[in-house]
Amino acid sequence: MKFRDTHAQQAAELELAPMIDVVFLLLIFFIVSWQFARFERDEAIDVPVAEEIVKKDRKAGEIIVNVRKDGGIILNGGEVSESALLSHLRKTAAEYPNQAVILRGDSKTSFKHVVKVLDQIKEAGIWNVAFATSKKTDV
Repeated sequence: MKFRDTHAQQAAELELAPMIDVVFLLLIFFIVSWQFARFERDEAIDVPVAEEIVKKDRKAGEIIVNVRKDGGIILNGGEVSESALLSHLRKTAAEYPNQAVILRGDSKTSFKHVVKVLDQIKEAGIWNVAFATSKKTDV
């Protein structure tokens, strides 16, 4: 009877190449998703402060519309006209009936600019609108 020599077998080695591939894929995924999230918000906009805010979980596909101090409308990282905004919102509302829109108006903008955007949202048939605010900080 012949027994196997357990010392003759090689020890299992840890394969690093597949693990490095997975780490790089995760890194690429997070960098790309960070880029898309960065374009949604216009950092130059200072949203109004609210006493009480309710932080809701964001849903995929929400449209974020930014209104600057001068009344400029920012959508997907680029400035758009009112007609282009209406066209985009109509297409989106036709495909997704319960589409959510988050309106980020600068605290120093004239109310008439925000109302113009609200009119465009209503005309597009979107009813699910939220206003972005920031929490009051005690300094």
